[in-house]
Amino acid sequence: MALFRRHFLSATAALVPLFMAGGAMAQEVTLTLHQFLPAQANVPKLVLDVWADKVEADSNGRIEIERFPAMQLGGTPPELIDQVQDGVADIVWAVNGFTPGRFPQTEVFELPFMTEDAGAASYAYWKMFETHMKDADFADVHVLATFVHGPGMLHTKSPVSAPEDLTGMKIRGGSRMVNQLLETVGAEPIGLPVTAIPESLSKGVIDGTTIPWEVTTSLKVPELVHNHTEFDGPGIYNLTFVLAMNKDVYESLSDEDRAVIDANSGLDFSVFAGKTMEEADGPARQVAVDNGNTIVTVSEEDAQKWAEMAQPIYDTWVADMQSKGIDGQALIDEARALMAEYEANN
Repeated sequence: MALFRRHFLSATAALVPLFMAGGAMAQEVTLTLHQFLPAQANVPKLVLDVWADKVEADSNGRIEIERFPAMQLGGTPPELIDQVQDGVADIVWAVNGFTPGRFPQTEVFELPFMTEDAGAASYAYWKMFETHMKDADFADVHVLATFVHGPGMLHTKSPVSAPEDLTGMKIRGGSRMVNQLLETVGAEPIGLPVTAIPESLSKGVIDGTTIPWEVTTSLKVPELVHNHTEFDGPGIYNLTFVLAMNKDVYESLSDEDRAVIDANSGLDFSVFAGKTMEEADGPARQVAVDNGNTIVTVSEEDAQKWAEMAQPIYDTWVADMQSKGIDGQALIDEARALMAEYEANN
């Protein structure tokens, strides 16, 4: 991640003489980037804008990335992947879980208590994208990055320290995997886009939500609920993201411009994105601490009870993958091995 930032800063510095000599080179290509969060949220600010700024700098101003936050081009978050396929937007940042079943192999990283380190999971996700998903799950788009957020957790109106505390609660879940876990522990999963969380909490439509720490600040969650449950070790859930580009638009670029896109895509940027999301968890958590909220940290030992309850979800998922001709257990084993490989080398 530091290397990515150093390259960005050096590329930007290299442009200064061009500006001083008479202005930047004329922009030749404008690419639209569409996503669902407000512009000031962490992912747009710390990940997507960094990527877009660096592409613009590395292209010496030939490429402009026009950014449209908060679904400003219309539609709903689950429609983003169709929008990039259909050319409504040139590039989108999307949540795979918003379209359940569409990207089945990505769900290996969404299984309960599967991921702990966002850098490691994003590394494994990209590696497995290249070997398993590029020509299958994502055959219709050109993928620029694959990453996950930091460990998922619970934010609730009433304290939650054990699975039974969730019984009867209406909880917003972000994917079919986490919704299955909520059902298993006796909660009622409610499907809502992340942007609907604040209003749904304030109106009592839901009693809590599953999101990582980093997104709580932009959604004012610590002001709307005062109880948070996090887990030592692997998180209760995770979501997978994709930064994807329209295939025809990518192919229409000049060789020089495609090279700029390629140089800022792939494994390194995926890891950067995941690690950056996780690093934003700490400041967001501090907001809840400063607000005097209750934070329950479930120990790894106590989390075993949760994990045991989640085992049938693994069994069901493996069977579901088998029905699609996919070896789900092999994906689980490979994901764990790749995450361990990353941890051993970082």
